[in-house]
Amino acid sequence: MGKEISAGIVVYRRSQEGPKFLILYHGHNYWNFPKGKIENEERSFEAALRETREETGLAGRDLRLVRNFKTYERFSFKRNGKAIFKIVIFYLAETTEPRVKISKEHQGYGWFLYREATRILGRYKDSQKVLKNTYDFLRHGSEQVLQGKSYRGRQANSQRADSNL
Repeated sequence: MGKEISAGIVVYRRSQEGPKFLILYHGHNYWNFPKGKIENEERSFEAALRETREETGLAGRDLRLVRNFKTYERFSFKRNGKAIFKIVIFYLAETTEPRVKISKEHQGYGWFLYREATRILGRYKDSQKVLKNTYDFLRHGSEQVLQGKSYRGRQANSQRADSNL
């Protein structure tokens, strides 16, 4: 079985109704977060920033990384008859920029509240899990820390994404 590793960023922005998540439309009812393959000698966070910039036009200066948060998608699929096991590492970042410039590989995008985003990602259970982990962290990150639960016992603080390079 082959193995692939990709990285991406779940981008959100604050609204009066709650966090809105950026989801890209690829066509054929396929929506997902900005992500892509890690290139040679590239670290996962560097790949996540590069892919987010390429797919959305949001550069490091437009993003505030939520430190100490990381979640994963893990799934298998077939390409040309060969089984592939894929891991996608997701980071979390906030933006105040409502407009994005999608790449040619996408047909559209939207900013969605949690409930809408869950519905849009409906066929993709791993993507729904990434969204849920992210949403739970945004809502309860500090409480989870106090209770010693998940997220490796760390609080969410943010930092400019480009300051980590």
